[in-house]
Amino acid sequence: MPKDDIEKIKLHILKKLFDQRCWMNKHFNINNLPQGLPPHARDSRIIKKSINDLIKCNWLLSKPTHYGLELSLNIEKKKEIEEYIEQNLI
Repeated sequence: MPKDDIEKIKLHILKKLFDQRCWMNKHFNINNLPQGLPPHARDSRIIKKSINDLIKCNWLLSKPTHYGLELSLNIEKKKEIEEYIEQNLI
């Protein structure tokens, strides 16, 4: 999958968590993230790579639970995340 598609998936993940107001202590289940993506973009390997990239740059926080991984946005990076979403939605 081209790098451009990975960036679109990252944007989708960030936008979804941003719209749900999942900052710090409010979490979103990783299994619900592919909802809203077109069928050709629902490759779990690509989604996992996108999530790992976002965790490495410290924009996403992960919380392991007994029923799966939960994700939330890092409030300390709020300004960067908002700028990224605004720049790439155009």
